[in-house]
Amino acid sequence: MELALADLHVSVSDPASASMNFLNEVAARFPDAVSLAAGRPYEGFHSAADLPRYLDTYLAHLERLGLDAAQRDRHLLQYGRTNGHLGELIARMLAKDEGVEVPPEAVMVTSGAQEAMVVALRGLCAGPEDVVLAVDPCYVGFTGAARLLGIEVVPVPETASGLDPEQVLAVARAVRASGRRPRALYLVPDFANPSGVSLPPAARRRLLEVAAEADLLVLEDDPYGLFGLDGRPGSSLKALDTDRRVLYLGSFAKTCFPGARIGFLVADQRVTDRRGARTLLAEQLSTVKSLLTVNSSPIAQALVGGFLLESGCSLRTAVKQKAAFYRHGLRTLLAALQHSFADRPDVRWNAPDGGFFVVVEVPVDADEALLEVSGRDYGVLWTPMSFFHSGDGGRRALRLSCSALEPAQIEEGVRRLARLLADRA
Repeated sequence: MELALADLHVSVSDPASASMNFLNEVAARFPDAVSLAAGRPYEGFHSAADLPRYLDTYLAHLERLGLDAAQRDRHLLQYGRTNGHLGELIARMLAKDEGVEVPPEAVMVTSGAQEAMVVALRGLCAGPEDVVLAVDPCYVGFTGAARLLGIEVVPVPETASGLDPEQVLAVARAVRASGRRPRALYLVPDFANPSGVSLPPAARRRLLEVAAEADLLVLEDDPYGLFGLDGRPGSSLKALDTDRRVLYLGSFAKTCFPGARIGFLVADQRVTDRRGARTLLAEQLSTVKSLLTVNSSPIAQALVGGFLLESGCSLRTAVKQKAAFYRHGLRTLLAALQHSFADRPDVRWNAPDGGFFVVVEVPVDADEALLEVSGRDYGVLWTPMSFFHSGDGGRRALRLSCSALEPAQIEEGVRRLARLLADRA
């Protein structure tokens, strides 16, 4: 039997999904190229030899809680609670690191932050009139998840200093005036992927006021917040949230390791049913998660649980070495760009104050064709910014990532990029 692509769901041929597949294929074809495209964490921080220690730490924790050997085995080896076993440890972590006080029942453990996005989108958007607003350019995992679910994403352009709250309000009002319901706003307020931009403190407070005025929920995605250049803790939107407007999406991929595939969703909003009974949104959303993954792997949860317990449930403590490495990598990348392009006024870049990513504006189309040439002939990979835009934006810009590389590799990658752009000029 032969199927027509036009008869398959639009997500199968979604441009964002295709773009990520293209990046993987390019990386596989040019394995010796320096990859300034990958936003994955550095591989030198963990090894498989760490896993038994994390498991033992977590099992000892279960024993202290009073679980006997049979109960501990069942805890790890059987289907588990849909919303996971780490709610208490994650709640302690949020209180220590972010000043966010939520009950353990408000925490859903997910199979990566990607599942948290799908659960939140599916649970919040009840009908075809429900849409979500999202920063533009946007992480393709979010826009792809919305497309998979058939949910419209309305872009809100990002400025050099992050989202403009007044623009968010204007877009939300225009959506409502068109007969649709703006249900939520998605953003990465700290060192965003792909732009590297952070939202200033005053804009964060105003954004929460706008959310109340426009009757919006806020989906705060925070995978990079611990990796600021100054090392000082900032205030997450959830920490400023006094109206329970913010759903907080967290991930252990960058702080622990991505192979565990453990993220979480904090949804402490109250939900009232027709009889007046109240529950927490995280508890209600468990039905959605149960139909996606039944539950997140208890063994993977145990690994992350052991990692948290070793640091006293403080990720800020756990990632000090990693944060220093990433700070050095970002400073190396910015210095390398200055060294290679100081005499090229047609090449410009931003200077994020943390995170993994820098955006470079170039005088040529930074498309798939140029990336192919870059990998094949110059041995360097990067990500076209057009992949992250909803329209035709980012055509002459590229994203560089410094997270997975040693400083010498970063410098060599920028030198190769400079040769490419010099030849193209």
